[in-house]
Amino acid sequence: MIEELVRLIEDSEPIVALTGAGMSVECGIAPFRGEGGLWDKFDPEEYAQATAFRNDPLKSWELFKLQIEEVFRAEPHAGYDILVDLEEIGLNSVITQNVDGLHLRAGSSDVIQLHGTLSTLRCDKCGYQQDTKDHIDEILENQVPKCNCGSYLRPDVVLFGEPLPFDTIDRALKSSKDCVLMLVIGTSSVVYPAASLPVLARNEGATVVEINPSRTALTGHIAHITVHRGALETLTLLKDMLNS
Repeated sequence: MIEELVRLIEDSEPIVALTGAGMSVECGIAPFRGEGGLWDKFDPEEYAQATAFRNDPLKSWELFKLQIEEVFRAEPHAGYDILVDLEEIGLNSVITQNVDGLHLRAGSSDVIQLHGTLSTLRCDKCGYQQDTKDHIDEILENQVPKCNCGSYLRPDVVLFGEPLPFDTIDRALKSSKDCVLMLVIGTSSVVYPAASLPVLARNEGATVVEINPSRTALTGHIAHITVHRGALETLTLLKDMLNS
């Protein structure tokens, strides 16, 4: 499977990577779903709904603080660097469901963050935006940051009940339609609209390669090739074979 993937990468351009929690969990960031996921501890209806934040921002910030702490402690693993290196041989963009900003920190040049980012805070009332790092001390001291207008700030992420930004989903759709090869790395492919992107890519003639230790909705149906290994392990093997 890895040998076939190497051949595809060497012969295909443009390439797009679609990444999910399987990339970030290997950096110590908890996933939302599955065993040990955040939804085991936090009911998304109570903590991560747009209306929940408006009604009780302090409660939502219990979840936000935990996420921000994890993200600020985490460092991109070598798999992120390998995706950066793949830009030299045809990787055009990374579409990610993750909100940790690790692809950008690793140096990927074109990252489409479908669900936003914890790296920025915003005010829903006046539109103010600022880097989360500018408020990190108060966040770690269990203080909820406020805007100059007096409203509570929130991470610049898409909460339940909110649509994805039009320009973001438009970029993701275009990249998926135009690619020749899509690498789907570490995502269970159950969250829409991200789950529809590999389907779109395949329908437009692209080869879809899935990298995931477990079977998903793509396995045996949408994915032409499935590598049942973790993201870091697979990308490391891929790099070694590309360099040999």
